[in-house]
Amino acid sequence: MKVPKWFQKLYWWGDSSFVELETHKRFIVVQVINHGIWEQWQWLFRTYGKERIRHIVLEIPASEFRATALKVLMLLLGIKRIKYASRSDYIKAKRNS
Repeated sequence: MKVPKWFQKLYWWGDSSFVELETHKRFIVVQVINHGIWEQWQWLFRTYGKERIRHIVLEIPASEFRATALKVLMLLLGIKRIKYASRSDYIKAKRNS
């Protein structure tokens, strides 16, 4: 399945018609959380479900989220702590795996 047409505004540097819900779920979650409006957050929760989003978020370093959005997200999902890694450490670890 593909993302809704409004997602193009959150993916301004590319073509969102190539973004797929399952394949790119991590990317979709980050973009909607960081740049989406409340209605788009609601779509995200309807699409993936609260528990699934929680698991996805727990795998993403805090540095990938805007601080204010992360605070709200943690409250909504009941997350007490999220892993922290600098973006450069995260990129290096991904490259080396």
